[in-house]
Amino acid sequence: QVQLVESGGGLVQPGGSLRLSCAASGFSFRSYAMRWYRQAPGKERELVAGISSTGITTNYADSVKGRFTISRDNYKNTVYLQMNSLKPDDTAVYYCNAAGMGVFWGQGTQVTVSS
Repeated sequence: QVQLVESGGGLVQPGGSLRLSCAASGFSFRSYAMRWYRQAPGKERELVAGISSTGITTNYADSVKGRFTISRDNYKNTVYLQMNSLKPDDTAVYYCNAAGMGVFWGQGTQVTVSS
């Protein structure tokens, strides 16, 4: 069955860094574009970053440009989100998303940025 399993979330101080991982199984990972979304309490889910199936094309929300980097390893079936210079406004549950022949979601990982 299809699985997207996020990891790497946690509590970090402002200005700190975290690296999220999303391990995929049960579908043809290298044929799917991958995205990271986030949802803060009381807010709608928003797109944070996306990467094409080949990894050549990436896109970012304006709020994270220059701070976050999305990447993927098609041999490990894993997508990453490197988050630097974290701010309290980055606090949210982060979700991994796969889009291709189907659409799949992970269960989410909590990121809390607080001193």
